[in-house]
Amino acid sequence: MRVGVLALQGDVREHVALFDSLGVESIRIRRHEDLGGIDALVLPGGESTTISLLLSSSGIRPAVEQWVREDRPTLGTCAGLVLLADSISDGRADQTGIGGLAISVARNGYGRQKFSFEAEVESEIDEVPFHGIFIRAPKIMDVGNEATVLARLNGEPVAVQQGSILGCAFHPELAGDGRLHERLLSMVESRTKAL
Repeated sequence: MRVGVLALQGDVREHVALFDSLGVESIRIRRHEDLGGIDALVLPGGESTTISLLLSSSGIRPAVEQWVREDRPTLGTCAGLVLLADSISDGRADQTGIGGLAISVARNGYGRQKFSFEAEVESEIDEVPFHGIFIRAPKIMDVGNEATVLARLNGEPVAVQQGSILGCAFHPELAGDGRLHERLLSMVESRTKAL
């Protein structure tokens, strides 16, 4: 199994290190050709507008959009969640998302950099809370019927799943929590068995 981490901007190294700790090979994705040899894709945290612009200027956007449209295993954290949201309530005019999650997000819904924080996040996957690291985090404003909430902060959704697409407002890779990454890998295994 091999996981690709979109490596245009953001916290790529942290995701790669987490997959290393899980014993899974990961590669950095910079060109559309790189998508050919992977089983899952991670859209990391970073600056969502910058990543959006680089997706277009690098020429990789159509391949990533097709990947998500095909409901292939994908995890987006922070900025990655913004890119996967079907609706961005405060996006810039030059920012184009990918879609795939029936959610609406506010890009810096929890505030700018100085309002970054850490908090215990209630997991709906198991009984162990996530240690949520929120850095200029997006806020999920609305969740459509197609999406399932996986984690909540003070009752508000902060992680969701729709089919094989996972999105998370915080940074589990910075906390070293591999549960969402393991969930991504289990989706790869389920998909492989179904083919």
